[in-house]
Amino acid sequence: MARVGFIHDKLDIKFLILYIMSRVAAPIDMPTLADLTMCDEGVDYFDFAEAAAELVSTEHLLLEDERYSITEKGRKNGAICESSLPYSVRVKCDKNVTKLNSRLRRDAQVRSERIPRNDGTFTLRLALDDEHGNLLTVDMLAATEQQCDRLSEQFKAHPEQIYNGILDVLLTDYEEKE
Repeated sequence: MARVGFIHDKLDIKFLILYIMSRVAAPIDMPTLADLTMCDEGVDYFDFAEAAAELVSTEHLLLEDERYSITEKGRKNGAICESSLPYSVRVKCDKNVTKLNSRLRRDAQVRSERIPRNDGTFTLRLALDDEHGNLLTVDMLAATEQQCDRLSEQFKAHPEQIYNGILDVLLTDYEEKE
């Protein structure tokens, strides 16, 4: 069966992968890379997986901790070849990468870390950054891993509200209210 789409062979898939990887804000896992690469109906998953593995073996991509990042060699060679990708494919990729980069940047700015204590409890470190640096870091005691997970999830889901709530409490003049 003939493929529909603009990407038809493994070399085109490699160019597409390098195009995508040169634009992502942070290393990404295989499923995310696959989703971004499947933006064209001509891309077959098995050809994609093979192309990604070959790009790692030729040192165009680096695979560490199950996450892909582009090497300088991949960035350089990808830039040379990116004009061979159809315009419509590049536009679709750019749109998808922009959405992903927003999420990756947010994930990098809102962090949590679980630190075990000797007594079996945990210190949960919550951090919120912006483009200029750290806005807030809070260390708190959590009795269980489940509590750490719940607190961490809430912090990641609502960092701005938590930051503003802390500011509100710290900036309230309680003597004036009494």
